[in-house]
Amino acid sequence: MPTPSTDFDYEATLAACAGGERGALHALYEQEGPRLLGVVLRIVRDRALAEDIVHDACVNIWTRAAAFDPARGSARGWIYSVARHLALNAVRDGQREVAVDEDTAAALDARASLEAWHDMADAFAWQASAGRIAHCLEQLEPVRRNCVLHAYVDGFSHGEIARRLDAPLGTVKAWIKRSLAALRECMT
Repeated sequence: MPTPSTDFDYEATLAACAGGERGALHALYEQEGPRLLGVVLRIVRDRALAEDIVHDACVNIWTRAAAFDPARGSARGWIYSVARHLALNAVRDGQREVAVDEDTAAALDARASLEAWHDMADAFAWQASAGRIAHCLEQLEPVRRNCVLHAYVDGFSHGEIARRLDAPLGTVKAWIKRSLAALRECMT
């Protein structure tokens, strides 16, 4: 998969989309389409659904490009947030669970969360800070690390995490809060 071009002007491309230039959306899709698909696929775990979501994300980006505010974040981050939110909504709308034993579920959750984290780090070109955050994540207890990854990478609600881990909701919330504080401390 090609890496993102450092000279691609995301803000100008969004401005061109807002101005109705179809070529701008095409250029944006050529630049980010495969990585957007990778991020969405990690969330929904269904290629056909992921492709539909990326298509819908492109339509949303096209129609909402004028709403992008550079004071609130990067243009590239905004593009990914549009796709990620659509993917998370699709998962929430069509939730389904497959029964597996607890050990298998824990192993799959841990592996999937770490894989998703690595994919997200690659997708957002966070190579410089990914080493630091990866180190800090490794310092957390596995169950707490999984809570944070489930919440911020997989997009699970606190209630969904509590059900997955068979832990009280208040405990999960406390683990996430303390883990985020520990990550902030570790990153500074």
